[in-house]
Amino acid sequence: MSKVFVHINRARQQAGFSYLVALFFVAVTAILSLKAQSNMATNERRRKEDDLLYVGQAYRDAIRDYYRNAPGSDSSYPPNIDALLLDQRTSKVTRHLRKTFADPMTGETLFLLMSPQGGIMGVYSTSMQQPIKTDGFAEQLVGFAGAKTYQDWKFVYQPD
Repeated sequence: MSKVFVHINRARQQAGFSYLVALFFVAVTAILSLKAQSNMATNERRRKEDDLLYVGQAYRDAIRDYYRNAPGSDSSYPPNIDALLLDQRTSKVTRHLRKTFADPMTGETLFLLMSPQGGIMGVYSTSMQQPIKTDGFAEQLVGFAGAKTYQDWKFVYQPD
């Protein structure tokens, strides 16, 4: 009888060890899953940030083209976004922007920055999140370095 009792004790000790090993693997898996989820969220935000830079520059370039392609010496900013989509100021119809873009950070429309003389001179996001990218911007965006929020990234065209 004593051999059976010793065998049962040893089996219980081994089962306890296996349980601890299983708990350890569950904990490691949970930690790795959380880390992966965090990395995915950061990557998604970086992608949206890149999209914002692309969209903002597309608007700024469209505003610049509209301003520069004015008939005669009547350079002016576009009165509204529709004027960027279909510029009918001359006999040749021009599309400075193919479509309107939503703010990649918020999913809503970009906020318009109006010129004191009238018309749209730029756009920006209304997101109050802190940017991940803080330096290494292209020459025309060098003013974005050290911005506190995406709202500080203003894509503005100002004539020389």
